[in-house]
Amino acid sequence: MTRTTIEGQRITALEETIAHQAKTIEELSGEVARQWDTIRALQKKVDALTERFLALEEVATPPAESRRPPHW
Repeated sequence: MTRTTIEGQRITALEETIAHQAKTIEELSGEVARQWDTIRALQKKVDALTERFLALEEVATPPAESRRPPHW
C-alpha cells in the first residue's frame, strides 16, 4: 500500500468515528432534554402535593394548648 492510501484510510476511519460520536451526542442530548422535562413535571407535582399536605395539616391539627402538665 502506498502512503497516500494508508492516510486516506485513516482519514476515512476518523471521519466515521466522528460521525458516530456526533450521532451519539445528539441522541444523548435529546435524552437529557426529555429527562429534564420529566424532572420539571415531577417537581411541579411534588410542590402541589406539599402545598396540599400543609393545608390539610393546618386544618386537621388542633393548636397545642399551653397549660401545665398534670403533675405540677
